[in-house]
Amino acid sequence: MNDADSPINYMQRTRDWYLALGYGNPYRWAHYADAPFQPLGKALAQATVALITTAALYQTDKGNQGPGAAYNAAAKFYAVYSGDTASDHDLRISHVAIDRKHTQMEDSGSWFPLPALRACVESGRIGRLAARFHGVPTNRSQRHTLEVDCPELLRRCQEDGADVAVLAPNCPVCHQTLALVARHLESHGISTVLMACAKDIAEHVGTPRVLFSDFPLGNAAGKPHDKASQAATLELALRVLESAPAARTTVQSPERWSADWRWKLDYNNIEQLSADELATLRSESDRAKDLVRAIREGTGRQAPCR
Repeated sequence: MNDADSPINYMQRTRDWYLALGYGNPYRWAHYADAPFQPLGKALAQATVALITTAALYQTDKGNQGPGAAYNAAAKFYAVYSGDTASDHDLRISHVAIDRKHTQMEDSGSWFPLPALRACVESGRIGRLAARFHGVPTNRSQRHTLEVDCPELLRRCQEDGADVAVLAPNCPVCHQTLALVARHLESHGISTVLMACAKDIAEHVGTPRVLFSDFPLGNAAGKPHDKASQAATLELALRVLESAPAARTTVQSPERWSADWRWKLDYNNIEQLSADELATLRSESDRAKDLVRAIREGTGRQAPCR
């Protein structure tokens, strides 16, 4: 059980969850003892900043992806995509395993900080936004992330002249994916900061710089419908970029999600489920896996906004 000041152990929760559903061979999370580190080469007021997300563009033909939507495997994407940072975009997170009890998915500013970054450009806090933001698929295959997605992200960031990158993950595997991306970018000269809600995963992978917000998954960029929280969370992330003395620096936001810490007991907690509920969840999980497999094997490998 977590108390008020203990972050959720997402790796253990995830392991226990899938074992309880009847899946053996627990997932092995990426782990590195060291981490690359690229000091800032210029002040942020002169820097070009890239935004990297695991959120998915809304697809009208893929079922419910709106506020309160259940997990929707049909809305997944399987290739890196890019979008114009000068335009507004409808990005959603129904395709990943976020905290659906405490994250209502009503305000994309809590998981996609493009508006907050634009405000930083207007105020002179950062020099400019890269011409494109980039979406990265949440992939359990670490090899595919490292050998396919990371090099593609690096290529696109270099094309855009990015000096630094702000990364905003959502689900547990999203955190691993973007931690691996951050490592790759840092090893090739681009400074990064990961805005994380899953502290254990970010640190286990070996992320160069982490801003940890002790919020439910799906809110790495600040509280929903709270522009002040979103602005403050981004400002803290930028300060981590500026002040981190070495690799594996984690700074925790002072904000609390609520006065009642018991929201931490809800995410993938098998102690709160009956045998019948677990059986139902196993059946739903099997159907989702079959759908994802069918999409991968067919022609549905989405790559929007190239």
